[in-house]
Amino acid sequence: MKVALIGGTGFVGSALLDELLQRGHEVVALARDPQKYTPRAGLTVVRADVQDAQQVQQAVAGSDAVVSGFNAGWANPDIYADFMKGSHAIQDGTRAAGIKRYIVVGGAGSLYAAPGVQIVDTPEFPAAIRDGARAARDLLKELQEQEQQLEWTFLSPPIGFHPGVGTERTGKYRVGKDQPLMNGDQPGSISAADLAVAVVDELERPAHVRARFTIAH
Repeated sequence: MKVALIGGTGFVGSALLDELLQRGHEVVALARDPQKYTPRAGLTVVRADVQDAQQVQQAVAGSDAVVSGFNAGWANPDIYADFMKGSHAIQDGTRAAGIKRYIVVGGAGSLYAAPGVQIVDTPEFPAAIRDGARAARDLLKELQEQEQQLEWTFLSPPIGFHPGVGTERTGKYRVGKDQPLMNGDQPGSISAADLAVAVVDELERPAHVRARFTIAH
């Protein structure tokens, strides 16, 4: 499969890139700075600004699917606006290129802590990442309520997903839907490598088309 990858040098994206290449997929990575990528067999890097739908369209043309690990930068004071603008440009460019399959790695903030209460809206949610989490939540709502053309899937990582949770690839994970998965009374977690396994599993064997799902070890 030929897969266009967005955000392939980040914490999530680099794991996605490894998993896609290991499984024999051809990867076209979009990058504002192609030199951030090390040449690898099966990888083509295309210069493109994901805030520009036309550049996205040209870069992803001919791909079978678009996988996005896009993040506007947690330290970015305009993260909400930049995330929404970039996400809209990615979707517009994907549609214009005639690609149907679109997989997004979002956030855990849109999972439900209680009926009608999303985690991002709870008092204990970290203020430092609230704007980015709200952007991912609002993107999911738009996909659910408005997106008619793309065969989208939105993956929410578990609450305990962060760079310190380990790098082991076990190939195993549990699947949930709208509530966070727990390990006893502790939030579930997963490695970036196993999150990438779940994404590529969904790509190869679609099970959550036009739906959100979550995972954890």
